[in-house]
Formats: sequence, structure tokens, C-alpha cells
Amino acid sequence: MQHPLGAQISHMLKARGVEVVFGIPGVHNQEMYRGIEEAGITHVLARHEQGAGFMADGYARATGRPGVAYVITGPGLCNIMTPMGQAYSDSVPMLVISSCLDETAARKGQLHQMRDQRAAAATVCDWSEEARTAEAAYDLIDRAFSEFDTSRRRPKHIQVPISVLEARAPAAPARLEDAVLEKNSRDLHLGREIAHALKQARRPVMILGGGATRGAGIYGEISTLCGAAVFCTYAGRGIIPGDHPYYFGSTLARPDSATVLAQADLVMVIGSELAEVDLWRHEAGYSCPTIRIDIDPSLMTGARQKGDMQIVGEAFDIMAAVREALSGHSHESLWDTAEIAATRKRWRAEVDAQRPGILPVCDALRACLPEGTMIYSDMTQFAYAAKEIWDMDRPGHWHHPYGFGTLGYATPAAIGGAVARRGKPTLAIIGDYGFHYTMQELGVAVELGLSLPILLWDNGKLGEIEDSMTRAQIAPNAVIAHNPDFRKLAEAFGAAAVAPTTLAQLQEAVRAAFDTPGPTLIYITPGLAG
Repeated sequence: MQHPLGAQISHMLKARGVEVVFGIPGVHNQEMYRGIEEAGITHVLARHEQGAGFMADGYARATGRPGVAYVITGPGLCNIMTPMGQAYSDSVPMLVISSCLDETAARKGQLHQMRDQRAAAATVCDWSEEARTAEAAYDLIDRAFSEFDTSRRRPKHIQVPISVLEARAPAAPARLEDAVLEKNSRDLHLGREIAHALKQARRPVMILGGGATRGAGIYGEISTLCGAAVFCTYAGRGIIPGDHPYYFGSTLARPDSATVLAQADLVMVIGSELAEVDLWRHEAGYSCPTIRIDIDPSLMTGARQKGDMQIVGEAFDIMAAVREALSGHSHESLWDTAEIAATRKRWRAEVDAQRPGILPVCDALRACLPEGTMIYSDMTQFAYAAKEIWDMDRPGHWHHPYGFGTLGYATPAAIGGAVARRGKPTLAIIGDYGFHYTMQELGVAVELGLSLPILLWDNGKLGEIEDSMTRAQIAPNAVIAHNPDFRKLAEAFGAAAVAPTTLAQLQEAVRAAFDTPGPTLIYITPGLAG
């Protein structure tokens, strides 16, 4: 039976496993809303398209499934481009479907008109395409979902002309099931080669990124069997237990980590770009042979040296073969576990000295969180310190706007995560300035009755920028803005609000927030730790 294409798209998404869509309706995309309820999809109404995009991002990170957003032509798409850029940077699967004008070359002055909407979106996502027929829309949606499953997970944008959304179309075809492949003989061969290299090394190092979170348990076993020291990127925290004797922590940003890496005789980089936002310096510090495993072939560039291996593939499949090839092997590592523990202790003291007053709050907060809490943080000094010293007990449970580095991420992303994890604990951590960017989304959390603690760290300024200006010998300016009474603001939205003045009160407030049928703003300042 034929229905308007806008309605058919919702039915197609439901058939592909989509349960929730985030967005805002408008006169240009209203046809996309015709079939949402009939298809059985839950729609979450954001207060701004930027919020919708961050919610879709948070939902995707919580579930591992694509986050989907509906937006209007022109300003709606422009508003969601920041979240698209963040999702691209952090390898988050997001599908943005927008309306677009039927004609832009011959007609001017139309509502929401842009010179080239598709091209604008293409700058912040994997690809941006226009579907001028129902068949093209269906093909592009299936292409997006297939690529989410088989390649680096990055956002896609599909725009559909208004007249095409309104036109009647047949239902989308059923999706062809992907073939189930047996264990690849290539992976087994590579596993044996890598295991041989690890057996020969005396100071091997593994650097684990966000692309290595699947099957995380094998990495601790491999480290123990071959005596490999381990670093995690911020996105890789939780892949290996925090108390593993060979674990240096998520401390690549410590300048002295380069000295440690320089001692290695073999480095394995697994599921990580080792980007600027991982190292915060130009060079990692090692010059030994390197094995790099990543699903993204674009990372396999640059100079190579004798002994290097660059492998495009799924990290878990290859490393499972490595674990199998190392079975029964053990040898003494030249890494001194006591020295590793002492180094971690020294680096923690450095973080405490650089960002005083934050670590005691981190320790108190961590001690009171329920098991399995998923955390979404923002660009704030509290999170910068926490990412270096807070060991996670499982991967994929601390989400941060790592690469693109946008302010205002945490609140809406945590809402998306809480929607995905009803009944499970979710926490947002955001700074006072970042909260300004997306504070209106607090209304969504109230509307949905989400038991969401939002920890607002108020140092009354853009503290990181002030510190950077001071280091550059620039007189700090434009770093202080007038803040509202955040507690009264939260209460105006209908949220709960508290302002603990001791660490014990903080813990009590967090525990209570998880039991409150609605969001709770927990307002704290640097003076909390005393």
C-alpha cells in the first residue's frame, strides 16, 4: 500500500531496528512526522536542533546503535551540524534526515533557503546525499546502516525534497540480511605473526583506543601473557582493569609518558588515531617497530620502518587470534610493576597540583556512584582532570566530546543516554559556561521524567582559557561572564536543585538524584573539597 514517503521512511527505520528519533518538526519536514506513531517509534522533542543531535549522539554511544534525528531545511540542518562534527570526530553512528527545497537555482527568497545545503552538511559528516526519489531514499538509508556495521562509524546525512516527502510511495523493501562469516583465515595468520612479535619483545607496549572496546577482557590477558605495558586513550578507559600491574592508565597526555614510550621495543596501537587530543604533543615518543590495527584505512599512512605492520581490520577479531596464539606462553617482562605503580602515583600528584581541588571531588563522586553508571562529560576542567585519574571498571561508560571539543555536549547527550538506559544510572558532568550552551534541554529531561543527576562545576569563568592565556603571557580577558542562579533556573524548568557544601553532602545528593523522578541539578564550586 502506498503512503507519503515521509511516513514510509519512519516505517523503514522501525524495520531496521530504530526505536527512538530525536528532532523538531517544522513545516518543511512535517511529512516525516506523519508515520512516527503508527510505526511505533518514540520521538523526543528537543528544544534546539543542536540538542537533538547531541541526544542522538548520546543514545548511539549508550546503545551501540545509530542515533537518528529529523530536522528541517536550512537553519535546522545548520543547528545540528555541530553535533554532526562531534560525532564524526568521535566515530559515533548518527543518521540525520532533513528536508530540503525542491529547487534552489531558479528560485530565490524561499523559506529556509541555503546556497548548497547538502554541501554544507558534507563538511561535518561521512557523506551527505540528496534522495530525489523514494527508491533513492531507501537505498541511501540501507547504505548508511550497512556502513555503520562494516566500516568506521561516522554520521551520515540524507536530505529529501519536500515534494518527494509528500508524494505517495510504496513501502521500503525488506533489508537483506548480512552474511555470517566464519573466522577469517587472514585474522588467524595475522594473530600468529603478532603473537610472535610480542614473544620476541622484552618491553612491548599496547596503546588501546576507543576502537578496541569490543571484547575488552582479552587485552588484560594478553598483557599478562607477554608482559606488555598498557596505556589507554581517554576513549579506551575501562578496556583493561585499573589495577592491572602493567597498566600506566589513561595518561598519554602526561609529558613524561613520552619517556616511558621511548623505552619500548615494540608498540601496538589498537583502535586509536593517536591524535593530538590523545597525546597533546606532536610526537608519541617511541621509535621502535610498530603494529597498528584499525578499521579505518586512512590511518595507515606516513613513514614506515623495518618491523612495522599496518593492519586494516576489526581489532577484536585479530586480537582474539593473538590471544589464542599466546596461549600457554609466559616470559619475564623488563617492565617493573613497582615502577609503573610509582609512575602512576607521581602522575596523579601532577594532575592534582595542576588542577587543585578537583581530585578529592572525583574520588568522592566515584565512591558513591551505582555500579554501571554511564557518564557524559563536557569541556570543563573537572572532566579534564577526571579523565586522567578515574579508572573505569568497564569500557564505553564515560563519553566526552574528545576531538571536536564542543561546549554544551554533556546535558543533551546524557539525556539521550538516559532515554536509551531507562532504569540504569546515567550522570552528566558540565561546567558553568558549557551549561549555557544547551541549558534549555533541561526541559526535555523534566518532560521525560529522567532520573538524571547533572553535576554543574562552577568556577565562575572559562578557567581553562584563562590558564592558557596566562601561560602565553596574555592578560586574561573575556573569560568571565555573568552567571544566573543556576539552582533557581533548574527549579524554573521543574527540576530539582541542590548545592552541597561538603563531599559527604555531595555523595548524599548524587544518591538521592538517582531515585528522584526527574533531573537534579547538583551545583558545586571549587571550594567544595575544602
